[in-house]
Amino acid sequence: MTKPIARDPIYRRRRFQAEIIELCVRWYITYRLSYRDLVAMMAERGLPMSHTTILRWVIRYVPEFEKRWSRRARKVHSSWRVDETYISVRGKWHYLYRAVDKRGKTVDFLLRPDRGIAAAQAFFRKALATSLPRWPRKITLDGHAPSHQALRLLRRENPKWKYVFVRSCPYLNNIVEQDHRAIKRRCAPMLGFKSFGNAAITLTGIELAHRIHKRQFSFGPGRQWRNQSLKQLWDRALVSA
Repeated sequence: MTKPIARDPIYRRRRFQAEIIELCVRWYITYRLSYRDLVAMMAERGLPMSHTTILRWVIRYVPEFEKRWSRRARKVHSSWRVDETYISVRGKWHYLYRAVDKRGKTVDFLLRPDRGIAAAQAFFRKALATSLPRWPRKITLDGHAPSHQALRLLRRENPKWKYVFVRSCPYLNNIVEQDHRAIKRRCAPMLGFKSFGNAAITLTGIELAHRIHKRQFSFGPGRQWRNQSLKQLWDRALVSA
């Protein structure tokens, strides 16, 4: 009697195989491809599908993929560089808050419709939650006043923020400004997002691919990245717990 093929529960009731879903999502968030580019590439392999199918896969699976990769995330340095960049959503500019450490490793990111005090506070809270139990030692900002005000207000919520040294130095923030380029390059072929929710999830995938490129994940001692393909790394990271 044949045994049923073991399948990850997240792919149940899906018409396409898990390998096809993972391939399309991985290629979309990693390379400068549109949904229709992927449709054409899959059609050449005898797999006809709609571009909306791949869109639904990205929205459905990127959060789960990011969660599984995060189990292998390396710790970042306690010196942060924080800046915002512009992202178009429904024809209007939104703001992607991003932080990298002194070595250029991504700390965290957050998409917001504005760049006020509340938006900056939300980003710092999210970045701290990602980094705990390690607190930032230094935070380098640009001259945008609401970001400085947000950190001053956070000191009232938690006294530990008082021990974080905050500074404003343009040349030190060049690291995060240069790091924006990888995200902006990937977003360029998309010609803007159609909804805030889809934009937030897609950017999560793009940031994940960028972190993988920067080797911010660990697969245990003796595992050399250069000896494994991107597919092999994804296969190892996505193994369900």
